Amino acid sequence: MTKLELLSPAKNLECGIAAIDHGADAVYIGATRFGARAAADNSVEDVATLCDYAHQFDAKVYVTVNTLLHDDELEEAAQLCHDVTQAGADAILIQDLRLLDIIHNSKFIIHNSKNSSLFTLHSSLENISFHASTQTDNRTIEKVKQLAEMGFRRVVLARELSIKEIAAIHKAVPEVELEVFVHGALCVSYSGRCYASEYCFGRSANRGECAQFCRLPFTLKDADGNIIEQDKHLLSLKDFAQLDNLERLVEAGAVSFKIEGRLKDVDYVKNITAAYSQKLNDIISAHPDLYQRASMGRCSYTFQPDIHKSFNRGFTTYFTDGRCADQASFLTPKSIGEYVGKVKEIRGNSFNVSSVTSFANGDGMCFFSPKGKLIGFRVNKAEGNRIFPHKMPAGITPGTILYRNYDQTFQKVLSKPSAERKVMLSMTFTVTPTELQLSATDEHGNTGTATMPYKYQKANTPQEDNIRRQLTKSGGTIYNITHLQINTQVKTPFIPSSHLTTLRRQALETVKGQETPPHPSQVEGAFNAQGGNSCQLSTVNCQLNSRPLREGWGWSWLIHSRYCLRHELGYCTKSGRKAPWREPLTLHLADGKSFNIKFDCKQCEMYIMR
Repeated sequence: MTKLELLSPAKNLECGIAAIDHGADAVYIGATRFGARAAADNSVEDVATLCDYAHQFDAKVYVTVNTLLHDDELEEAAQLCHDVTQAGADAILIQDLRLLDIIHNSKFIIHNSKNSSLFTLHSSLENISFHASTQTDNRTIEKVKQLAEMGFRRVVLARELSIKEIAAIHKAVPEVELEVFVHGALCVSYSGRCYASEYCFGRSANRGECAQFCRLPFTLKDADGNIIEQDKHLLSLKDFAQLDNLERLVEAGAVSFKIEGRLKDVDYVKNITAAYSQKLNDIISAHPDLYQRASMGRCSYTFQPDIHKSFNRGFTTYFTDGRCADQASFLTPKSIGEYVGKVKEIRGNSFNVSSVTSFANGDGMCFFSPKGKLIGFRVNKAEGNRIFPHKMPAGITPGTILYRNYDQTFQKVLSKPSAERKVMLSMTFTVTPTELQLSATDEHGNTGTATMPYKYQKANTPQEDNIRRQLTKSGGTIYNITHLQINTQVKTPFIPSSHLTTLRRQALETVKGQETPPHPSQVEGAFNAQGGNSCQLSTVNCQLNSRPLREGWGWSWLIHSRYCLRHELGYCTKSGRKAPWREPLTLHLADGKSFNIKFDCKQCEMYIMR
């Protein structure tokens, strides 16, 4: 039976708890430092609180320590890994492989520690489970095999891989858990292979400080200086959405399905987590003999999840089935939301919308002007399909396509408690002449038992209804008691309700106290120093994060991408269409910076050069 994991982002403790409540099997969160989102740091105490909450449902918490580290930060990073593991974290995502050196290579400790603290850490870190972050650029069978040899039991694959490529990796390295992104923002560069932010703004993406270079407007020119595109967001990709391809990813061998968004707010986490959780449940319901959820609990919602109602730049499936068109959002990097219809008629300070959508006062709407500029406005009043804007937007005409990027009614529901997660529990109550016993078993087979000495008391009235009523109460707990079996070795006696309440409380506490099974990568030998070939780690780390010059190219590259501007503009060399320009092409920012574009058609990749 394969366990499937929905992995949700947590900017903070609130988002983490919301993710668990709305159906996540695991959550990833940053700690105090060294996460790939420097603006989303959290205290170790908050990580511990989240772990306590998640573990009730057998859900996991993964902590991101996935930046490249300066030499003088290694000891602090290792200490942080120790601290969050002590706090209950189930795994740590890393990019800098020298952290493994600290664990396995005593020579590293001897030569690099200025004090004795690393010696203490060395022994305490040996059982930490590490996942290879997508920042380590995991796109090939060879790379995943290499990481497996180092001791990694899970690898986060590059977003650019097709389902066919994912399946091939799983077939070649079946012992490694494959984690794949399924939703959220897309970087134009392979993860870990972008240096544009650092080069232009002194903010390293590999240090968690990406300045969103790829979301900027560029002017594209040919070799003769002719303008091909002006002030367009040529490198800004649409958002990833794999809801309709989730089952195919499962069949390809992926086991963890990751939602991007550690900077997203709690409403985003609630909605997107719920949507993908429902989809996973549908897949499992169709194949109950093959799959099950990695955690426990069933969620009920006060809203209908809809991925279009949360922040999005439009959606793409990217390279799921190979290269496809319309991967980028040239006109804007901002959220456009959901399509709601077209303007039908304009009358004075209002207009009608040809749509079956319901509108509300306070909705946020937007449209693209004839020149391609995104224009937003607020709905002051909505009467059916007639919209009265706060201020009539310039450029709106009959036929204008409208989007709603803020749904007032939807957001109002999400701003309140919007989900409840309950673990299904079955109970067996046994009465003997001398003892009362109550056993409770949860969805994963964890069982708790409570017993109480008892002296038989004859009942004057039927007791079964009261027994069932008292034992199946679960208010204030995470449980929903779905089945109660009563076994009596004597005629059902009188049992005080206080006895039944005490038994129920003790049985539930015992179930909750059951230890969850260790993560596969936490078992003894998961990071065997002999098998990990630790002597090669430093060399590998340099190879992963260097920027070698392409043979014959006179510039070093800033972005290495599978996305291709030539293809996006409709002039891929394989299409047979001849481009109306002379290369090389250059990208120009408004501040005067320019960048050469190199196309590696043999590998079907693109490089942005400095």
